[in-house]
Amino acid sequence: MRLEEERAADRTRSRYDVVVVGGGAAGLSGALALVRARRSVLVVDAGEPRNAPAAGIHALLGNEGRPPAEFLAAGRAEVAGYGGEVVRGTVVSAERRDGGDLRVLLDDGTAVLADRLLVTAGLVDELPEVPGLAERWGREVLHCPYCHGWEVRDQPVGVLSTGPLSAHAALLWRQWSPDVTLFLHTGPEPDDERYEELAARGVAVVDGRIAAVEVTDDRLSGVRLADGRVIPVSALAVASRLTARSGVLAGLGLEPVEQEVGGHVVGTSFAADPTGATAVPGVWVAGNVANVLDQVSSAVAAGVRAGAAINADLVAEETRRAVAIRRAAPTG
Repeated sequence: MRLEEERAADRTRSRYDVVVVGGGAAGLSGALALVRARRSVLVVDAGEPRNAPAAGIHALLGNEGRPPAEFLAAGRAEVAGYGGEVVRGTVVSAERRDGGDLRVLLDDGTAVLADRLLVTAGLVDELPEVPGLAERWGREVLHCPYCHGWEVRDQPVGVLSTGPLSAHAALLWRQWSPDVTLFLHTGPEPDDERYEELAARGVAVVDGRIAAVEVTDDRLSGVRLADGRVIPVSALAVASRLTARSGVLAGLGLEPVEQEVGGHVVGTSFAADPTGATAVPGVWVAGNVANVLDQVSSAVAAGVRAGAAINADLVAEETRRAVAIRRAAPTG
């Protein structure tokens, strides 16, 4: 689908049952569930998916290795095929009107009304400040062994330590390669028990800060330490800080909360019930904005779950109105 077609600048309506903020795996899956439930849906997508640098999606049944852009284009086409609308843009703000619906303002200055809002704006990866690191993100600088481990199997893999979970990450990456090096960098030194575990699994531990990454022929070839040593690696695993995009939700009175793994903070997300419903009536979240650990597969599931819950909530409201009208109708 070409950009001109995606923009759909002349929207067919100014009011929707649901506006979806974000056109990634969670947003499009939620939209698909809703349009199949015969709801009017507008998806507003900034066109900046987190996994854009990756060559392919992994661990998503039926889509193994599929390029992310191709996957999302297919999703947009499926939503449009059921009458949903997908436009390129950014939701600047959303506010509750006196009548109970939501006024959603887009970056082009137009506004639409919605009965419900599904926010799937995703997150931002905050990377350590190492020269050259960000340029290799999603290529040879990786974050998840389940997403990328197979592609770097049996190659020398480095793990950049920035926190207490990095030693555990090194043991995970050892499943995919016998050549794993934990670079302590700014992370804490492992305790004796963890050192023993790393040694037993053949994971090397290197002291000192990483000064930069080395690139040869447009491929990561090693890391350069502050003392000048260069350690060859073909891939570098990095745990970014995962920060949920909060603009629209903060404007509705919702604040991000810290999300922990193993007792350690890994980022921020927005609290919601199992269906994605937030504390603000009529507002749902799904995907990484609700759980920073979601992969594409779990984001798809969260989107569908939120879409079904939103439809059920609309049905309940419509039923209450129908009952009130019935009771108010004259009899006899």
